[in-house]
Amino acid sequence: MRIAMVSEHASPLAAPGGTDAGGQNVYVARLTEELTRRGHEVTVHTRRDSTDLPDRVPLPGGGVVDHVPAGPPDLLPRDDLYPYMTGFGAHLARAWDHERPDVVHAHFWMSGVAARTGAHPHGIPVVQTFHSLGTVERRHQGRRDTSPYERVGSERESGRSCGRVLATSTDEVYELTGMGVPPRHVSVVPCGVDIDRFHPGAHDPGVPERQRRHRLLACGRLVRPKGYDRAVRALAEIPDAELLVAGGPPADLVETDPEAEHLLRLADQVGVADRVRLLGAVEPDRMPALIGSADAVVCAPAYEPFGMVPLEAMACGVPVVATDVGGHRDTVADRRTGRLVPPDDIPAIASAVRVLLADDELRHRYGEAGRERVLARYTWQRVADGVEHVYRQVAVGHAPPSQVA
Repeated sequence: MRIAMVSEHASPLAAPGGTDAGGQNVYVARLTEELTRRGHEVTVHTRRDSTDLPDRVPLPGGGVVDHVPAGPPDLLPRDDLYPYMTGFGAHLARAWDHERPDVVHAHFWMSGVAARTGAHPHGIPVVQTFHSLGTVERRHQGRRDTSPYERVGSERESGRSCGRVLATSTDEVYELTGMGVPPRHVSVVPCGVDIDRFHPGAHDPGVPERQRRHRLLACGRLVRPKGYDRAVRALAEIPDAELLVAGGPPADLVETDPEAEHLLRLADQVGVADRVRLLGAVEPDRMPALIGSADAVVCAPAYEPFGMVPLEAMACGVPVVATDVGGHRDTVADRRTGRLVPPDDIPAIASAVRVLLADDELRHRYGEAGRERVLARYTWQRVADGVEHVYRQVAVGHAPPSQVA
């Protein structure tokens, strides 16, 4: 099949951990790689954010990134991109005049706007993955939510009009149903993890040396919704443990980041400043060893559409303490691969961590079970199986006349 991915702000070429670079970038990159390995022709259309970028860039694992001119060729905050999506879609429509894809897969709601604009003139089916929903973000962030006003209405329109919504968790299906998206329009296909890269025993001499205490790790984009403040507060109730936070700007700049400043102030206020270390951006190749160096990984957001970090930890054989929200409910098996705890209950987070740190055999058992769960359910091969099946379903009846048997 000829497959067009539309990922307006999340380029598969970007390193995860930056302000707007995280799980979506990884998802698009790895899905593209796996689909290309299966013989599909995949092009990822993402917004040009620099004048130095070539028009097209081959991906190391297969596929091509197409840099679309939409708005100024500069780095812009994700939530400022909406006004340029109609132009993005018009560019796609012109490109698809010459090379029509069999299916378009839009990633995030703004990509859905561009994908529908580009695909409609050609009758190309659109598959939509939201990665996060505006209704959920507004519920949890309130006035801190910077999404454009049009977001929720656009998501509702995409959900009702596209060929299929690929939800990454069962929690998302319930949310979509509440928005009026018919359940028959939704298929659940989770995210995946690279089991060859994330595995027990990964080693890297660049990983910070262990101190004479237990190690906890929290990682991802250095933004408030990720809940690092909960991990810092919980640390005050966990003696003899350090907390490493990976993500954000480079190490030499991380302490000037607004969220980093907030975390450092909080650590000082609760008396754990000497046990909190902000690592800044960590090279992707070093993440498996960093995860493997931890006794437990703490994932404590108030909401999480899916969450790649628990899967990466489980793949490395490390137990997870995660908030009982969103995608965590699918991925983390409570009392088998880790613990699920209420998001606003700091004592519960601390208690779950203390129980793990006090029992070497329990951590080992959870770690083994986590690796087994990932191998059974969350490899990129299994993800691609589900996505490929949906592509073939929606492409039926949408082929141009010359391709109909």
